[in-house]
Amino acid sequence: MQQAEKILIENVKHSDKDSFKKLYIQYHPVLFRFVVSRIHDEDIAEDIVQDTFVRIWKMRQSLASDKSFFSLIAKVSSNLSKDHFKHEAVRLRHQENIAEIYDRQSDKSDKQLETEFIRNNILNIVHQYLPLKQRTIFLLSRIEGKSNQEIADMLGISQRTVENQLYRALKTLKKKIKRIV
Repeated sequence: MQQAEKILIENVKHSDKDSFKKLYIQYHPVLFRFVVSRIHDEDIAEDIVQDTFVRIWKMRQSLASDKSFFSLIAKVSSNLSKDHFKHEAVRLRHQENIAEIYDRQSDKSDKQLETEFIRNNILNIVHQYLPLKQRTIFLLSRIEGKSNQEIADMLGISQRTVENQLYRALKTLKKKIKRIV
């Protein structure tokens, strides 16, 4: 590792934004290519790269200047990429559920059809308007019936974060549903 990089990392540990910006400028292109090679979607890759640098900034006091900075950001971005694929799997499962609902509609009463119509509208709102993290947490909680603690453990976040994300998701849903009704 170069001495200049060690100095930048030490400065970042002491909240030096200019040093962080230099590391960002130096490593963003290579990290972006690294993530795109795994994700195969440039927009999602850019989000993951941005999240990676945000996480590095948040954990800046614990950075080790004797360790490779690229190894650290590669590990963080790999974990974020894995999380993306987990969230995507949940989303796809729920899209399949929506298709099954439409297939079964012909055998339903008017009340059942109305209930399913409302449920489908809610799911459409969830998929269209909720950010990925809120959407995933909402679906795990309200559709799959997972507890807040189970969700927190699955996603590697605090139970309080789960509660906050559910609150925000429900607030958004209420606003959007009022427009439909």
